[in-house]
Amino acid sequence: MDLRTRDRWRWVLWVTLAGGFLLVNFHRVSTAVLADSLNRAFDTSAAELGLLHASFFYIYAPLQLPAGVLADRVGTRRVAAVGVGVMSVGVVGFALAESLLLGFVGRALVGLGGSVCYIAILRFCANWFRTDQFATMTGWTVAAAGLGGVLATTPLALAVTAAGWRESLLATAAVGGALAVAIYVLVRDSPQKAGFAAVEGATAPHRSVDLSTVWRNVRHVLRDRETWVMGLMLFFLIGTNFTVLGLWGVPYVADVYGTSVTTASTYVLLGNVGFLLGPPVFGTLSDRLGRRTELILAATVLFTVSYGAVFLSVTPPLALFGVLLFLAMFSNGGGVLAYTVAKERHAASASGTVTGTVNSLGYFGAAVFPAVMGVVLDTYWTGRTLDGARVYTVTGYRVAFGLATATGLVAVACAAYLHVRTGSGVDERAVAADD
Repeated sequence: MDLRTRDRWRWVLWVTLAGGFLLVNFHRVSTAVLADSLNRAFDTSAAELGLLHASFFYIYAPLQLPAGVLADRVGTRRVAAVGVGVMSVGVVGFALAESLLLGFVGRALVGLGGSVCYIAILRFCANWFRTDQFATMTGWTVAAAGLGGVLATTPLALAVTAAGWRESLLATAAVGGALAVAIYVLVRDSPQKAGFAAVEGATAPHRSVDLSTVWRNVRHVLRDRETWVMGLMLFFLIGTNFTVLGLWGVPYVADVYGTSVTTASTYVLLGNVGFLLGPPVFGTLSDRLGRRTELILAATVLFTVSYGAVFLSVTPPLALFGVLLFLAMFSNGGGVLAYTVAKERHAASASGTVTGTVNSLGYFGAAVFPAVMGVVLDTYWTGRTLDGARVYTVTGYRVAFGLATATGLVAVACAAYLHVRTGSGVDERAVAADD
């Protein structure tokens, strides 16, 4: 088969995989719109609601390294198909849950299935695209997640109003089941397995990685100091952004500005648009300019300034808050470049392992911060409720956004260290080999 056909076909396969990752992000941020419904259904405090939201990440975060090992060892097709299938089963369980405990278990199962999808797609991109296209493809992959986040705002709010939150989630579970089947039937791990010639300039070997190489790569990745610096930076960036975007953003707008959930979700939608646009913009710029760490540093500064502005004003004009949330989430695109930096520091056979490790450290932040911010909001709660849902105070939200600003300052420090240590290109001190 000719190369043009191969290059067209890889986009069909990528879109199929990206559809699964779109659903992953839809479910991990959907609790912002569902917060009031879940509060009423399970009678939760802010801390309990934070724990329910974070139960996705309790499973998702620690499984990123094993997901990388699985992607390197087993391949994208089987890992992604099983992951999307398990996630869809978890969505059914969460939608049918009648207690907080069952809801916790169902959402944790969603996190279990979703945990393998991102790393599996990055493994696919390493096999099907050239090295100088990897940051761009990483950006477009995260953009697919951003589209899922957009669907989890106003469209989900309208669906919940029309049909109910349980019925809306069951519909998404059916879509996920269909995607799992499509991934298994269509996707192939490498061009060779699809009957095409290998992609010239792709970094990943098409052969299955033997266990001794896998464990050697794990040791190299965990011994590399920059792995932990990038992971710490993403811990704060991802943890804060997914807490605001995925849980407390909609209640903040509804409580502070007195809007309906549907109206509040429209402003949070702007944040998801930023999440959709930022990664492909930063990824494309990075590949074209040959710059990595400068863009990462700029992104962390933008992140900090955006949340700092909300902290200082507490109640900025609502349109301005939407813009600031857009910028905070747009900056996430620069943070995503850390996956490319991590990949370039290690051998081709470690592609899934190193991106999985960094991703794991980042999503531990998303497991921690929802409950932390929930405790902050509970501390300043005055006992006021509206239609059975708690209404939190301006002071509580100010402290919460102060915490978000502080996380940004730490992320800036990590990005500055990374830039000084590694510069823009591949760090010659990185140690990992296929031998």
